Amino acid sequence: MNYRNMGRTGLKVSEVCLGTMTFGHGTDEAESKKIVDLAFDAGINFFDTANTYGDGESEILLGKALKDRRRDAVVATKFFNPTSKGPNDSGMSRVHIINAVEDSLRRLQMDHLDLYYIHHVDTQTPLEEMLRAMDDLVRQGKVRYTACSNYEAWRLMEAIWISDVEGWARFECYQPQYSLVVRDIEQEVIPVCQLKGLGVVVWSPLGGGFLSGKYQPGQRSVAGSRSEESWAYPQSYFAANADESLQALLEVADETGRSPAQIALRWVLEQPAITSVIIGARTVEQARDNMLAGSFTLEGEALDKLDKVSFLPHRYPREMEENMHVRRNDAVDMPSLDA
Repeated sequence: MNYRNMGRTGLKVSEVCLGTMTFGHGTDEAESKKIVDLAFDAGINFFDTANTYGDGESEILLGKALKDRRRDAVVATKFFNPTSKGPNDSGMSRVHIINAVEDSLRRLQMDHLDLYYIHHVDTQTPLEEMLRAMDDLVRQGKVRYTACSNYEAWRLMEAIWISDVEGWARFECYQPQYSLVVRDIEQEVIPVCQLKGLGVVVWSPLGGGFLSGKYQPGQRSVAGSRSEESWAYPQSYFAANADESLQALLEVADETGRSPAQIALRWVLEQPAITSVIIGARTVEQARDNMLAGSFTLEGEALDKLDKVSFLPHRYPREMEENMHVRRNDAVDMPSLDA
């Protein structure tokens, strides 16, 4: 397992992050402990959860599994989604943030979080209120680094600008959806993360299981899967060329002797600015296969094939402007080059 710095920070995390959304939702306590132990054996030191996964059960089970190895783990959780029916039991208000972090720490049986994400966009609360509350948590030692997920590029830039101007702890990580069939973040979000030095930790790198090897081109539902349950299956975000990308993935997997899941995960890790990919599994067997994505590299014809088939055409204004440096250079009169 290789380790990468979290953006501009000195924090090192494994290329593969164990996601625990299934803990308490298809994965019981005994199986979750086995999966966490397997992750440590594979060299994984990065674990991701959220306060509403399994109605809080995910944090409880992860906390139990990490109880004797807290110092060995980088633990990330998230807040935003409703935790009860009260008017202040969701969002990013100071009230909810303080309540949410205390509840997460209690469920996890920990005294601090390594990474704390705002899970979604809250347009009803000023960014300043959320960022100041998050800064307080860092200064109190309850959170080491702050982060966000699913923010548009402009909102991410605005949040970073506010934090920099005010001298507050700023986002050090961004968690987006990204895969062979959902490459939208390459247009605007990835350039922001590169410019500002944010780590990028990817959710749904297998397209909700679409790229795991269970599906054939043209299929959108498989018995016993998330798609059948209509649970965390991001089909609505798939690119129009998703079936072509899946076909190429199956071919590359066959040619390399790797599972489709391993190839799909590795493709994400080979892309610019990516820090880690979050893998999820209901069973030890699924986890073991996915973890092997950290044991090899993808390059040459195999990587080129997947890059080309899944590529999304650039949109305006990038499509219009990205080669303007050529026009500028060609307009310069440099007689010395004519000799």
